[in-house]
Amino acid sequence: MDDILSENTKIEPENKPHSTEKDILEAAKRVFQIKGMYGARMQEIADEAGINKAMLHYYFRSKDKLFDAVFHDAATNFFSKIRELLEVEKPLLEKVEFFVENYVELLLQNAYIPAFIITEVQQNPDRIKNIFLQSGVNPEKAFANDIKTAISLGIIHPIDPNQLIINIIGLCVFPIAAKPIIKSLLNFDDEDYLKFIQVRKKEAAKFIINAIKVH
Repeated sequence: MDDILSENTKIEPENKPHSTEKDILEAAKRVFQIKGMYGARMQEIADEAGINKAMLHYYFRSKDKLFDAVFHDAATNFFSKIRELLEVEKPLLEKVEFFVENYVELLLQNAYIPAFIITEVQQNPDRIKNIFLQSGVNPEKAFANDIKTAISLGIIHPIDPNQLIINIIGLCVFPIAAKPIIKSLLNFDDEDYLKFIQVRKKEAAKFIINAIKVH
């Protein structure tokens, strides 16, 4: 089978220097990013890394183990940074503005993550759930309590904290995940798109604050 290394497979010593584990992980990330866990093939990843498949199996004995390494590293780092944003000590409205601007910037720096996550949520939701839980991200603890407090103080209109949190995430994620659609609809090149996103960060925060703030 494609994903199982035969016990008789020989690893040629002269091939080992041609790639490192990091090179393989970067190559795998690019392939998984395009094709997802189930669409990718070990031969494609080996080709992308510039090595033979036996060498790839030397480092990672199955596609599943390789995907776990790639996705766990990327998603854990990503979710951990989200946790830091959520836990910043600021009044709610300032926190919303801070979170939106920095979350969008984080998405820009990791533009493949949303599509990566969406693909795997459809195919293996438990994988995402476990990584999410391991990251320590807890919107209920870090954000929902701030929302409830702001409501009780009359700073914002009554709103279900879960609805607000999902609204914020959706407004941030969609322009990144839908980059090709936005570029096509608005006739943007890459430079236009980046300028749009920089403005979007501030506009999205304003939109959310104006929608919930008691004037």
